[in-house]
Amino acid sequence: MAGEKKYTWHKIAASLEEIFFSSGGLAQVEVSGKTICIAVKDAQLSACTAKCPHAGGLLADGYLDPLGNIVCPLHRYKFNLKNGRNTSGEGYFLKVFPVEMREDGVFVGVQQNNFFN
Repeated sequence: MAGEKKYTWHKIAASLEEIFFSSGGLAQVEVSGKTICIAVKDAQLSACTAKCPHAGGLLADGYLDPLGNIVCPLHRYKFNLKNGRNTSGEGYFLKVFPVEMREDGVFVGVQQNNFFN
């Protein structure tokens, strides 16, 4: 099907318990030599680039707001983890990745030929 996204799936942990989440529900993990941010809220996993597109703040040092948006620790920019849209009105876009819990571990999908671009 034309336009269908194809992903390469990378195992990031054997189980959710292997990922060290902050009290704010965020963690940094390595995926194929790159750092990404993993979020967990209400048993729902999300993944995004490690740095805020505005000023490069480490998103794992931020927190999740009550709506599940990730909030950058530097300037409090908020991003929807489902679609990457900036919800606080500044117009930035955050790259997000699919995450799956499987019997054999936790996996992050990276779009083929477009790792962090």
